[in-house]
This record gives sequence, structure tokens and C-alpha cells, in this order.
Amino acid sequence: MSFLTLSLTLIFVFIPLLLAKTLKLGLTKDILVATIRSIIQLLAVGYVLQFVFDSDSLVYVGAMVALMIAAATQNARKKGKAIKGITWKLVLTFLSIQVLTQGILLGLQITPATAQYIIPISGMVIGNSMVLGILFLNRFTAEIEARKEEAELILSLGGTPKQAIHRQLITSIQASTIPTIESQKTIGLVQLPGMMSGQIIAGADPVQAVMFQLLILFLLLTTAIVTSIMLGFLSYPTLFNERMQLEE
Repeated sequence: MSFLTLSLTLIFVFIPLLLAKTLKLGLTKDILVATIRSIIQLLAVGYVLQFVFDSDSLVYVGAMVALMIAAATQNARKKGKAIKGITWKLVLTFLSIQVLTQGILLGLQITPATAQYIIPISGMVIGNSMVLGILFLNRFTAEIEARKEEAELILSLGGTPKQAIHRQLITSIQASTIPTIESQKTIGLVQLPGMMSGQIIAGADPVQAVMFQLLILFLLLTTAIVTSIMLGFLSYPTLFNERMQLEE
């Protein structure tokens, strides 16, 4: 695709802009900012990846992964400001997900240890983990606030912090993982996933594209469950003080 062809795709930006302006939805600025940022960020990343792939240096690969984790942490921490130490909890979660998934992929030689595989897969895994982290934190903080009296009652009756927060924790884990699980149930029937579609458009064998897409789906399933559980069990102890009372 040339830059001229790419410029023609801006019609898909003008359509929502026109509708937002006509209906006074208040989304015009957000659409423009999102479009400009996506163009700049993706083009910049494209040139950076081209340099990293050409160098094939694990140092640059590590730097790219570290940048992804830092950006994901910065974005997700906004939803967990009420939780003490949420920054390091997110970093530990994202890092653990990365080590777990890449450890299995490289250790079992499912994918080769090259920048061409490590960086895109890491981006999908960390990005998905960030989204799941945001969903979990948003629901968890809401559940805590909504069921605060219930938790305090359990504590007053001699229950432990884990018992007091158990229902809120499990509900939040379930709610944050439902989108990932439900989307996998209809994959291939309702939609063709992005990675698979991209490979097919690029001329790859459809069966090979399906195999790689299944790999990503299974990775994202692990990412969803592990992210929510890790964040939950790292976060709930800091909601209580030394007297086992809920922090205000």
C-alpha cells in the first residue's frame, strides 16, 4: 500500500467526523486527536521496528518490550489510583505475563527467538493485559465501593480480609475475563480476527494463518485469566490496614 492509497482511507475518518458534527455528539475533537495520534504513533513504530528487525539485536528487542510495559502501566494505573502501590503491581503483572508467555513460546520452540516474532506477539499480549487490567480495576473499585458495608460486616463478625473481599474479587475477575472468553466462542463465525485477516491479505496460506491466529487466541486467554487473578491478589491486601479494617 502506498501513501497515496493510505490517504484515501481517510474517508473512513471523515464519515464519523461528519456524523459527529451533524448530530452534535461532542466527539469531533476526540476523533481528530485519535486519528492524528494513531498516524504518528504507528508510522513512528513502523520505522523503529524496521530498524530493530534489520539489527536483529536482543538488546533492542528488550528495550521495545520495556517501552510497551511502561506505556501499558502508565495507561492502566489511572483506573487504580485508589489502590496503594498500583504502579508496581501493574509492572509486576505485565512482566510476569511476558515472561510466562515468551518462556513457553521460546522454551518449547513454538516460535523462533527473533525480533520479528517476539515484538509483535509481546505487543498483543501486553496490550491485551493492559485492557484486561483496566477492566478489572474499574470493576473491582466499583464492587468495593458498592459492597463496602457487606465487607465491614464480615470483618466485624471475625472474618478475614480475604473472606470480606472474596465476592467482590471473584465477581471482578469474572467480569473482566468475560469479553475474551465470549469473543473466542464466536471467532471465525462472526468475525475473522485481525492477525489472520492481515496474513491472508498479505498472501499467506489460510491454514497457516489460522494456526497463528489460534496461537494468539490461546495466548490471550492465558493473559486474561492471569492478569485479572494476579492484579486481584496483589491488590486486595492493600485495601486493609494493620487492624484488618477497610481503608477509607
